[in-house]
Amino acid sequence: MNTGKNIEKKRGVLQRFVLWLNYAAAVAMLLSISAKYISPSTFWPLAFVGISYPIILCINILFIIFWMIQMRWWALLSGLMVLLSIPNLMGIAQLNFSKKSSNNDIKVLNYNCMLFDLYNWSHNKQSRKLIFNMLQDESPDILCLQEFYTSENPKDFNNVDSLISLLPIKNIHTEYTTTLRHTDHWGVATLCKYPIVRKGKILFQTKSNNICIYTDVLINTDTVRIYNIHLASISFGKKEYKFIDELHKKQYNDTNLTESKNIFKRLKKGFLMRAQQAGLVAAHIKNCPYKIILCGDFNDTPSSYAYHALSCGLKDSFKEAGNGIGKTYHGNLPLLRIDYILHHPAFECTSYKRITESLTDHYPIACYLKWRN
Repeated sequence: MNTGKNIEKKRGVLQRFVLWLNYAAAVAMLLSISAKYISPSTFWPLAFVGISYPIILCINILFIIFWMIQMRWWALLSGLMVLLSIPNLMGIAQLNFSKKSSNNDIKVLNYNCMLFDLYNWSHNKQSRKLIFNMLQDESPDILCLQEFYTSENPKDFNNVDSLISLLPIKNIHTEYTTTLRHTDHWGVATLCKYPIVRKGKILFQTKSNNICIYTDVLINTDTVRIYNIHLASISFGKKEYKFIDELHKKQYNDTNLTESKNIFKRLKKGFLMRAQQAGLVAAHIKNCPYKIILCGDFNDTPSSYAYHALSCGLKDSFKEAGNGIGKTYHGNLPLLRIDYILHHPAFECTSYKRITESLTDHYPIACYLKWRN
């Protein structure tokens, strides 16, 4: 009898311990949901909880399964948290039924082209050619490129001339954040088949090679503004990526604590910079008199303040027509969706896809937009 009571007592202690862990997971979920509404400049620790949403979601799902096996009503706690987080979940995973696209729809492609693999990160000397082949095959009407590189040196790559000669879109708007030797340029580029009537840029008040440009184009009789944005990156170096690889392989050493601190500092700095940059662009969009299409590499997830600030009042093409996991980052950090095509509600997204080409650390994304009736 005493043995049975002891077992029941231990089981009760275990359940109470698990329940307290469940409470902690529920609070973490509430914090991750609220992270997108509070600027990191106001309370930066919340941004770390926001970026951890996929992990927190999985933990709460495990609690649901555990309590259901135990046949306890406590499963409702995490169940409620998961339901509250559905808007966050829809930012990283989608299931949409196919819609009809037509030749009159506007095809938009966004891509962080990573300087067309200028420094041969992919260890593939054909990567630049393959990237151009992909762009030719896709043949977008509007093309937004981040981490764009071009050179006027005859011995280097003039990517402006190459794009114009290879693609049917001849109108281009480039802005550069860095120029070396008066000939080599780093920045962003927007190309389109529609006439450009105005060009402009939004300079960020941060020490980074990031920028936002806007291009007013004439589509039929309507002026549409295309924003092309590249927000501050985490700026991980070789040491940080090596450390992440070691964590994946469970190869721990004495430098782990130092590298963890470095990663933490870089993440914090990135959150703060992107919040400021996103705020500047959001204010500019608010005063825009035209329908807009916003493309870019936000370097942040759908659970972030930066995404929420920029997407306010706009539609997300992935949410409208995407399917599956929306991962756009091709690197050591899994399941990150950081590249976006957003648009004014006057447009409807009829098709969305992630292009499986992965010669850089980003996947290109493309969608078809049409005017709503």
